[in-house]
Amino acid sequence: MNLPRQPITILMADDDPDDRLMTQEAFTECRVGNPLRFVNDGEELLDYLHRRGGFADEEAYPMPGLVLLDLNMPRKDGREVLREIKADPRLCSIPVVILTTSKAEEDVVRSYRDGVNSFITKPVTFTALLEVVQTLGTYWLQVVDLPPEAEGNRH
Repeated sequence: MNLPRQPITILMADDDPDDRLMTQEAFTECRVGNPLRFVNDGEELLDYLHRRGGFADEEAYPMPGLVLLDLNMPRKDGREVLREIKADPRLCSIPVVILTTSKAEEDVVRSYRDGVNSFITKPVTFTALLEVVQTLGTYWLQVVDLPPEAEGNRH
């Protein structure tokens, strides 16, 4: 018997509190019902994914089915984190979407080379962010088939 799948958890790594708040508001306004969690930088993202420190409780911190990753963060930037996620056999199947202010062609090319699933430049206005979130919600949460959280993403 197949049980209905729970909505995947979306984990956003971004050091800017205003960007996190705007993203949360955009998800709410677009009625994306998936749980949205936040970490402040690349180190926290890896701690969350590896269940280290305060992220050890699997019920409180479910493995994400989608990671939204900023490139420019303190302690460990998104470029390093992306390479580590995609090199780890336990994490590499988690889709990663870069959501960053960078428009540098080098960042786009390198991110795809390193295994990113999508690269999106952060919109400047809230209206444009709503469009991005709506598209993300439609594509990543309704259209594509994502790997089940219970298979391959759990430690």
